[in-house]
Amino acid sequence: MAETDSAAESGKAAGGAALLEVGDLRLRPCRYGVMLYSLNDIYIGRSLDLYGEYIESEMALYKQLVKPGQVVVDAGANIGTHAVFFGRAVQPGGFVVAFEPQRVIFQMLCANVAVNGLRNVDARRAAVGAEPGALRVPPWDYSRETNFGSVRLEAEGPGEPVEVVPIDRLKLPRCNLMKIDVEGMERDALLGARQTIETHQPTIYLENNAREKSPALIRTLTDFGYRLYWHLPRLFNPQNFRGVEENVLGNTVNVNMLCLPAGDGRQVQMREVGGVDDWWRKE
Repeated sequence: MAETDSAAESGKAAGGAALLEVGDLRLRPCRYGVMLYSLNDIYIGRSLDLYGEYIESEMALYKQLVKPGQVVVDAGANIGTHAVFFGRAVQPGGFVVAFEPQRVIFQMLCANVAVNGLRNVDARRAAVGAEPGALRVPPWDYSRETNFGSVRLEAEGPGEPVEVVPIDRLKLPRCNLMKIDVEGMERDALLGARQTIETHQPTIYLENNAREKSPALIRTLTDFGYRLYWHLPRLFNPQNFRGVEENVLGNTVNVNMLCLPAGDGRQVQMREVGGVDDWWRKE
């Protein structure tokens, strides 16, 4: 996905000059803080550069969920677009644990946490899973334009090893929200968080965009005693931070589920998941 020249120039003018530019890396003020990103990332990087934000319709939901003093687990934090927001939203008294397995992306996550002064965000270079162990991050060319968030970890083969940590190993004193976006490992992440979920009953917000894995994921969540709702945030926000009208992201949506404990009385204006074989769109 490429920017049009007019959209790129509009975004540059609206947001002012970059604070730093080194190769494909750029540092600019964005909606929730100063962000370092790569222009080669066709979704997160391009969105931050052009619009000054990433998937704001998802962030609007988090604004209703996250409060000061809470504890948030961000599994699959990428460069920290969500972790930076969470770190600010839970102040004072709250903290965030952010996991990101890709070394290059993790380094940008740490930079974004540091440059925004978020000492309450604990960034960890690790994957989350059902059992402790190790996986491999396959070789990835960050110098070419692609979706950096699409990397899937492998049990073996070439690449860099990365530790796998069950969320239960954190032994959190409380947990109010789990955001899980781990490229097909969402169910493993849940299984490794069983004790945390049973003890603290957090709100869970996770990606569910793999049709073949969806039934098992839905079954696990319902077995945990959760009610599930489809949430389909669009990547493009017409009221974006930089005021750029041109949409270079099309109608792209993220396929996610909002999951609430069965006893939670909050009213949700979303379509409820209708069973293990339900899907976000009719087939």
